[in-house]
Amino acid sequence: MEYIDFENGDRMPALGLGTWKSAPGEVGAAVREAVRLGYRHIDCATIYGNQAEIGEALAGCVADGLVSREELWITSKLWNDCHRERDVRPALERTLADLRLNYLDLYLIHWPVAQRPGVVGPSSAADFLSLEEAPLAETWRALEAAHGAGLCHHIGVSNFSVAKLSALAETARVAPEMNQVELHPYLQQTCLLAWCTAHGVAVTAYSPLGSGDRVADLKAADEPNLLSDPAVGAIAERRGATPAQVLLAWALARGTAVIPKSVHPARLAQNLASTEVLLTPGDLDELAALDLDRRFVDGTFWVFEGGPYTLANLWDE
Repeated sequence: MEYIDFENGDRMPALGLGTWKSAPGEVGAAVREAVRLGYRHIDCATIYGNQAEIGEALAGCVADGLVSREELWITSKLWNDCHRERDVRPALERTLADLRLNYLDLYLIHWPVAQRPGVVGPSSAADFLSLEEAPLAETWRALEAAHGAGLCHHIGVSNFSVAKLSALAETARVAPEMNQVELHPYLQQTCLLAWCTAHGVAVTAYSPLGSGDRVADLKAADEPNLLSDPAVGAIAERRGATPAQVLLAWALARGTAVIPKSVHPARLAQNLASTEVLLTPGDLDELAALDLDRRFVDGTFWVFEGGPYTLANLWDE
C-alpha cells in the first residue's frame, strides 16, 4: 500500500473505499468486508445518507478485533447548508455521532457552494447563499477551530479550483491539506494537480472509474465509457489486470489517493489488488493521451436561473 504523508507524520492509505452511492442496507456489509480485506481508509460524507450504518459497521469491526481505531483513516465532508461559521461544529458533531467516532482523520468542505440552513437539496435559486453571503474563508475558520479542538486531525476541501485554493490560502491559519476532485484519464486536471503538488496540498481522486452507476439525471446521453475504452483495455490485457485496476493504478502512479466505490466483495478485493499493478512509462503515456477534459460530475445541479452559481464561477474555467 502506498500512502499520502502529512507534515505531522500522519499517513493516509492512498487507496480507500468510497461510499457515495452505497445504499443503506448494503454499505455496512461492504465496509466490514473492506476492513476484513485490508482497507484502512474509508471516505464518507453527510450527504451520502449512510454514515450511521457505516458507523455501526466500524464500531463492530473495532469491537471484534478486526482493526483498531488508530489503524483507520476516516474522512467525511461538510454539506453545503452548514457553511455559516456557527453551523460547522454542530454539523461535524452530528457526523461524529453517526460514525461513532471521537474524531475524524480528515474533514473537507464538500463543495464551494453554500445553501440556506436546512436546504439539503436546492430546488430554486432562493435556496442558495452566494459566496459573498457565506464566504469560504468564514467556513474555513470554523474548520480551523474544529481542528484546534481535536475534532478533526486534518482539514481540506473538495471540488476546489486553483483560484479558490489560492484565495483560501491567503487568509488561512491552517493551510488546506487535501483537495478531493474528480480525476480519471478523461479528466486529468494536470494543472490543478501540479499546483496542489507545488503548494503541499494532497489530492484525492473521486469517480476514478467514471461513475457509471450514478443516477440517470446526472448522465449525458453521449458520455463515453471509461471502463470500455480500448486503450485502457489493451493495457489491462498486457498487465494481466482488469480495466478498473489499470485506472486505479494510474491514479496511484500520479501520486494521488483514490477512492473507488463498491459493495461487491469480489470487486472490493480486485480494487485493493490494484496497488500491485505496475504501469510502465509507455502505459502512462498512452493514458495521458486520453484526456478529454470531460467531467462526469459537472456541477450543473448547482446552476439555477437567477442563482449565484454558474459552471464558469464554479470551476473558474
